[in-house]
Amino acid sequence: MFYDPTFIILLPALLLSLWATISVQSRFSEYSRVRSRIGMTGAELARFILDSAGLYDVKIEALPGTLTDHYDPRTRVVRLSQATYSSDSVAALGVVAHEIGHAIQHAKGYVPLVIRNTIAPVAQFSSNLAWIFFIIGLITGMFGLAQLGIILFSIAVLFSIITLPVEFDASRRALAILQKNLMMPAEELKGVKAVLSAAAMTYVAAMLMAVLQLVRMILIARRD
Repeated sequence: MFYDPTFIILLPALLLSLWATISVQSRFSEYSRVRSRIGMTGAELARFILDSAGLYDVKIEALPGTLTDHYDPRTRVVRLSQATYSSDSVAALGVVAHEIGHAIQHAKGYVPLVIRNTIAPVAQFSSNLAWIFFIIGLITGMFGLAQLGIILFSIAVLFSIITLPVEFDASRRALAILQKNLMMPAEELKGVKAVLSAAAMTYVAAMLMAVLQLVRMILIARRD
């Protein structure tokens, strides 16, 4: 099964994932060398936008790594990587504004984010079990187990799909804030768009991989 010819179905997603990873790293590196005229570090920008939105209770923390930035809705904390926390580059400010966009989504009850946060624990649990049930079902001939694996994996696919509007909306909010509230120059906004567009493609690639993997599971189950 691991060398099944249906593996070729995943090739478009694998190529897109590779291209997206290279692209986001390249663009982030490029615009990390461009200092913004806004005159704020990532941490300062985060605090400014949060306070402007009335989100005084949302905390900001630093964490190791590059592009490990994220918003944790459970603890209401924006965590910024070493590459963005103290940086005043165009790339850093774009990434930070994007994460603050998630905090604003959370505060406003943005429906796709609510749905994603609701199914996130189930999606993680189901994706871990899906392949176990699927493979055991194929090996033992218990088709019901294989079907259960497909159903469980479908939840993970749904999570990947609902993630797309969440990420695109956060980027839209980030660009609007930088343009309208902070008057970021057009050439700097162009760099922010380049970084965030590349980052968005990683989510598109992940969604495509999940969908094609589900298709592959269904084809294997039908064949066997």
